[in-house]
Parts: sequence; structure tokens; C-alpha cells
Amino acid sequence: MANDISGIILSKQDLREVTGYAAESAQEVLEIFERAHPADSRPREAVDAAWAFARGGERGKSLRDTGWAAHKAAREADTAAAGEAARAAMCAASAAYLHPLADRHQVKHILGAAELIAGDDREVGAHHLGQARQRATPVVVDVLSRYPAAPPGGGRVGELLRDLDEALRSHF
Repeated sequence: MANDISGIILSKQDLREVTGYAAESAQEVLEIFERAHPADSRPREAVDAAWAFARGGERGKSLRDTGWAAHKAAREADTAAAGEAARAAMCAASAAYLHPLADRHQVKHILGAAELIAGDDREVGAHHLGQARQRATPVVVDVLSRYPAAPPGGGRVGELLRDLDEALRSHF
């Protein structure tokens, strides 16, 4: 299915709500990265920058720089779980720059930080998705509903992303 390239209206408050949701989700898994790489503060700095924006700060260089740095930390991580945790931090920082285009890949910026590093443990994954559903505000779900459904692929993490996407869209 081709993506609709029509514009989506996003207010600064919409972006703050989505970024706060992503920051809270990333915060939950940040320790996975920090245990594996205790001297690397890049993902923590990305989450902190996301929180600063969500709480009223401006979008700017700090968000972009820390998001890219967390992305680089993810690529350099020693384990898949640490890499996914750093990617969650990157998604939190980049949520402030959600594109106003109806592109299903933007769903990763909204929900990407909520993905659980659960491996194949279905119970842990289900528990985490339940928490992520409860944490989603009506504004987050409204913004999510403006975009097409999450894209295919991505292994277990992509599966969790699609499960959360579907649950949020049907829950509200």
C-alpha cells in the first residue's frame, strides 16, 4: 500500500504529548543499555532532552544532536537488547520532529520507544504492551490515528510495535 503524502496537522502540544509518551517508554528500558555500557551517556541524554521538550522546552539542536548520538550508540552496542534500548532513546528525542505526512514509518517515532526488549517471552511482551496502552493519553492515540498503521517487518520488535499500534487504535 502506498503512503498518502497528504499533510497532517500537528500542534506543538501534540508533539509534546507524543514526546512525553516516548520519553516515559524509553526511560523504562534505558537501564538495559546503561548496564551494558555504564560509561556511555548518549541514550540518557536523548531521553533527558525529550523530557525537556515535553515539559515545555523548545525543539532545537539538543534534541537533534542527542537523538543522533543515541542512534550511534545503538549501532555500537554490544548486545541487541542494549541497541534496542538506545534506539528507544533515539525515538524519544526524534518524536519532537514527527513529520506531518501520512507515512506509516512515522508510527515508529510515536511508538518506537514503547517496544519491549522481551526476546521471545510472550508474557513479558504482553505485560509491557499493557503498560504502554495504559500510559497512552487520548492525545497520543489521536495523533497515532492520523497516521497509517505501523509498517511490516522488524522481527520481534516490529511485531510488538504493530501489536501496540493495533491495541491503541482499537482501545479508544
